[in-house]
Amino acid sequence: MSLKTIDGSLFKDMLLTGCTYLNNNREAVDALNVFPVPDGDTGTNMTHTMNGAIKDLANADYTSVSDVASIAARGALRGARGNSGVILSQILRGMAAAVSGHDEMDTDLLAQALANGAAMAYKAVMRPKEGTILTVARVMGDDALKFAKTTDDVTELFALVMRSGEEVLKHTPEMLPVLKQAGVVDSGGKGLLVVFAGFYAAMTGDMSALEGESNPAALPGDFVDDHENIENITFAYCTEFIVSHPKEGMTNADVARLRRRLERIGDCVFVVSDLSVVKVHVHTNDPGKALQMALELGELDSIKIDNMLEERREVQRKKEEAAAKSPLKEYGIVAVALGDGFREIFKSLEIDSIVDGGQTMNPSIDDLRKAIDAAHAKTVYVLPNNTNIILAAQQAAELTENTVHVLPTKSVPMGIAAVLAFSPEADEQTNLDEMTAAAENVHTASVTYAVRDTVFDDMQIHEGDIMGIVDNKIKEIGDNVHDISLKLLEGMVTEDSSIITVYYGSDVDEATAKALRNEIEQLYPDCDAEVQLGGQPLYYYLIAVE
Repeated sequence: MSLKTIDGSLFKDMLLTGCTYLNNNREAVDALNVFPVPDGDTGTNMTHTMNGAIKDLANADYTSVSDVASIAARGALRGARGNSGVILSQILRGMAAAVSGHDEMDTDLLAQALANGAAMAYKAVMRPKEGTILTVARVMGDDALKFAKTTDDVTELFALVMRSGEEVLKHTPEMLPVLKQAGVVDSGGKGLLVVFAGFYAAMTGDMSALEGESNPAALPGDFVDDHENIENITFAYCTEFIVSHPKEGMTNADVARLRRRLERIGDCVFVVSDLSVVKVHVHTNDPGKALQMALELGELDSIKIDNMLEERREVQRKKEEAAAKSPLKEYGIVAVALGDGFREIFKSLEIDSIVDGGQTMNPSIDDLRKAIDAAHAKTVYVLPNNTNIILAAQQAAELTENTVHVLPTKSVPMGIAAVLAFSPEADEQTNLDEMTAAAENVHTASVTYAVRDTVFDDMQIHEGDIMGIVDNKIKEIGDNVHDISLKLLEGMVTEDSSIITVYYGSDVDEATAKALRNEIEQLYPDCDAEVQLGGQPLYYYLIAVE
């Protein structure tokens, strides 16, 4: 079937199907992460990003590719998590910029959109690395421009682009030695191809790759509504309910029909079903009609109806009252941390906002932006405390009117050191310099376990091995947490070291941690050794040496 153009409706379907494909393949993409730690999260972060993109699509008309692309890009940016998610959001942002003002995409415009998406992603990364999602996006964009000269069929063009992407993905191990050693292709590049495979399925109508998906027309996952981010409320009542006991013989076609009917009376429509239950969400001005439509499928349960106009008025009132009572202060500090102990430490240091996140859960750009705004300060210092959160924090900084400094803190101990160096009496630049210097003076080791067999930096690693990691590099492999912890310190402590702090995780009891601290005191009498609860999951210890 020849297809000359992509209109807004089809592009919406492409994005929805791409998101469904990514949800279905999230774990497979996660498994490609080179680092064999228990928090490989490329697929998870990209999935959150695409979920953010399609969530906002429910709040607008779909008459042009320009509108659809703009809405998807904005939603993806807010929902982006981790480096891979931020890069994906920038690809969508670049595509949106290329199609701005256009109702449809022909082959030339589609090629320009793909090329511009790659270019935008490269600009977002300070030091782009080849052999990653960036390379896959760039090669597909470059080849799209070439192929567009040979065909006027957008489906044929996209098929050629997909083959180009698959070919370059196979060669990513030749570009990055760590991929070759581990025997995997780049996880971000694979994730992008999964999304684009969904695009192609929507273009051709062939959904055969949706393995295990009982209802391809339904949107993936549970929908988390965010009324605060809806710019204009056209439909006032947020209506949610469950069809808990469907009538005998209900089919996927019946569920799809309900969704289409709801779209005629509202927006932000999400209908998810496995045929044993149907979850429904819709914004409408006639919730009674929505309930009546659903009753045709079965019994209703868990009905919840909220007046969003009243919610918006109440939120605005509280904001105005807060602004009147408390003018902006000079400085604010935002830190990312995961674990009860680390949260308590930052609270005791009286920082303004703590964002849940870290090794096992990267916060979204919107989470970080809200925390920056909540600091209510003219100048805000952001401590990402993880290499995979720094890029998201930098993007969040661009979305706020505050003066924001994102410090390159790669661990929570680095962030703690930075806060301790802050002085409310110092000027903005002095604080930035002092906090950065203090953070860089901290070397952090972590002790965790391997989730799969692999080869990394010429080390044979087996599933279940205990790994010692220093400054994000695997240094020690063994079978004993205690022994690995002490071996790490042998390579970290120097004659200039003065403080060793052991933060124990949720899987370690206090007595064990204190016993380790006592040994450290005996081994390194010239250093002050401390032990504190971090409460972090999956990582037995984080050990900081200053």
